[in-house]
Amino acid sequence: MLARLTAFALAIVGLAALRAQFDALTGLSLAVDRIWAMAAYFTILTNALLVAHLLAITKGWQISASRAAGLMVAITTVGILYHALLASQFPTEGLGWWADLGLHTVMPLGFAAWWLGFAPKNVHWRDVPQWLIWPAIYAAYAMIRGQKTGAWAYPFLNADALGWPHVVRNIGALVVALVLLSLAVAALARILHSAKPG
Repeated sequence: MLARLTAFALAIVGLAALRAQFDALTGLSLAVDRIWAMAAYFTILTNALLVAHLLAITKGWQISASRAAGLMVAITTVGILYHALLASQFPTEGLGWWADLGLHTVMPLGFAAWWLGFAPKNVHWRDVPQWLIWPAIYAAYAMIRGQKTGAWAYPFLNADALGWPHVVRNIGALVVALVLLSLAVAALARILHSAKPG
């Protein structure tokens, strides 16, 4: 019950942060335009995916260890990339600041705490490639969308400004970082699972 209650509380935080981001896009009057703009970002899509899972957990769905760890990798990537690369480049204020706080800090830390406290941990090393599927799908989508629209979600993916060779190197570096993060999450999960009494 505690796992479901905390999942629900975290889902509410995520929904509030997504709504704050929606409302912060004051330059776009139509709801469909705001949603389309938000859908460009790994942060938004990953948080929405996480909220959907948390609401399912609230309803009693039993999440698998591999699925929970995959979400852990994805939302941790959101937090790390933002604080390491993007926060200083795109300062926000007002409602946008609250949205950024919720999406990039509270949700990654909150889900990490939930994962540590409640998620099943019986993962296998063979699960790691599955956790890279969502970032790979997003990368393909972001590059196609950017090429078609000329609007790039993230500066390190901006092929118009950087050139494709530079972007390919950036993606390669991100792949290496994601693999290392995934291996770290898998190792931690296995350690915690083996240390569990009984």
